[in-house]
Amino acid sequence: MGIFSRFADIVNANINSLLDKAEDPEKMVRLIIQEMEDTLVEVRSSSARTLADKKDIVRKIDRFQAEADDWQSKAELALSKDREDLARQALSEKQKSEENVEQLAHDLLSLDEQITRLKDEIGQLQNKLEDAKNRQKSILMRGKTASSRLDVKSKLASGKINDALTRFEQYERKIDNLEAEVESYDLGNKSLADEFAELETSSKVDSELEALKAKLNAGKAKNN
Repeated sequence: MGIFSRFADIVNANINSLLDKAEDPEKMVRLIIQEMEDTLVEVRSSSARTLADKKDIVRKIDRFQAEADDWQSKAELALSKDREDLARQALSEKQKSEENVEQLAHDLLSLDEQITRLKDEIGQLQNKLEDAKNRQKSILMRGKTASSRLDVKSKLASGKINDALTRFEQYERKIDNLEAEVESYDLGNKSLADEFAELETSSKVDSELEALKAKLNAGKAKNN
């Protein structure tokens, strides 16, 4: 495949369509970028050669035009000296130089059109290359995210986490049983603080009881 044929294929390619058909989009986008970068280097080299050819043609046009002007001057000189034969030969040479100028001008026009087309296509390729690089970043990020999610999903689906939670609940029940067993030993066993607390409570109850009796007795005495 020639450089310009491959270049046109890449410029006209639909990257989304290529990625949709690819079994491995990440690998496909790497290949697309590599192909674009390689083609861009080749086309730029070709453009440099084309620009060099243009400069060479311009120099030749200038040289043949200068020769035509020189033969024109010589023809005029020959006629001024009544040498029509020399003037005719000079004009013949002038015509040859002008024909060369005309041919080279046609070649120059073709080169200018090619250079203009190359500049436009290089711009398109650069835009597609930038698009492909952006898509590569997006694809890499999506791939990493998907892999992480798949890893989490696979672990959840494996039942390992459920098993761990079940064991955790079993440990909690064991600890609850131990704490209950400890508390059972404390039942019926009063500490010194507990004894004093009961005494204080009993004293308050006795005081309130005596106050209530006194109140009732006072009421009875008033009624009598």
